[in-house]
Amino acid sequence: MGFSGANNQPTVVVGTIGHDAHIVGASVIKYALEEAGFKVVFLGAVVPPEEFIRAAIETDADAILVSSLYGMARIDCANFGAKCMEAGLEHVKLYLGGILVTDPEDWEDTEKLFKGFGFHRVYPPQTKPEIAIADLKKDLGV
Repeated sequence: MGFSGANNQPTVVVGTIGHDAHIVGASVIKYALEEAGFKVVFLGAVVPPEEFIRAAIETDADAILVSSLYGMARIDCANFGAKCMEAGLEHVKLYLGGILVTDPEDWEDTEKLFKGFGFHRVYPPQTKPEIAIADLKKDLGV
């Protein structure tokens, strides 16, 4: 697989989706990814799904990492994978993490829901960046 970044660095798009203004989690992921050798396209907070998709197309991204910390990911991430497919991004790996739901749902059910929305990997609250980075490296063959 040829990566889009300089020196064959994988390119990842990172941001906080929807009306969520929480920026700390996405910022931590940004810095951890940069330290791990990824080229990061950082969108910041309050990012609509279409902006993630546009940025992935414009930068020929290898992955999109979505943060959501205000519990409304069911609304913000519905059909995210289908939107990516429609845009020709079927090769892009999709990751989601944070405080995704407000109700105390069983994690397996939450993970299944978001994988049904097209995410390849879904992480519960308090997941360390190293775990997502290891998965990303594995998924991208880095």
